[in-house]
Amino acid sequence: MAEHNDLGKLGEELAVDYLEKNGYEILETNWTFQKAEVDIIAKKDAILAVIEVKTRSSLDYGLPQDFVKPKKIQLLVKAINEYVTQNDIDVDVRFDIVAIHKENNEFILEHIEDAFHYF
Repeated sequence: MAEHNDLGKLGEELAVDYLEKNGYEILETNWTFQKAEVDIIAKKDAILAVIEVKTRSSLDYGLPQDFVKPKKIQLLVKAINEYVTQNDIDVDVRFDIVAIHKENNEFILEHIEDAFHYF
């Protein structure tokens, strides 16, 4: 597996650990629908959190969250609509980003709730 894939997998594991410690129930990881992959689907209270994880080895090229592009957002919205329909659930949906970067051999994690809105 390529090094960037290992970094991405580690980032997702760090995000799951963080979310569980903060009261989220992890429902799915790497859930796919057509061309979309949702990194984490979690539930906390009456909120279904759709979480995109972005991990970078440094901030040399920008913040991790800056790499969630409109096309990805469009795919996430389409996928989560299908997920809600398939599972017949009635909850509020929120789109979050967990941005992770490495700093001095330590990973810094930022959870951005309501990172973007869909229309």
